Amino acid sequence: MVEFFFILYFIKEYILIIPIDELIDFKGNRYELTCAAIKRAIQINLTADEELKKNKGKVVPTALRQVLTEKVRYKLEQD
Repeated sequence: MVEFFFILYFIKEYILIIPIDELIDFKGNRYELTCAAIKRAIQINLTADEELKKNKGKVVPTALRQVLTEKVRYKLEQD
């Protein structure tokens, strides 16, 4: 019985925060989404965004969520 409660606690504390539904519904270019999320993850890591505490220090899922929800917008630069 103790093992069961430990497993439930573990799952609750370390559940993934990747926005799966938004990722599945995304209709744009996935390569551009990936590049934007990577660049945003670097920015978050350098600046310690306020959402990082809420997401338990998970930089990449935080960046991905910000890009998918358009809290952070991106555009392609033309050479």
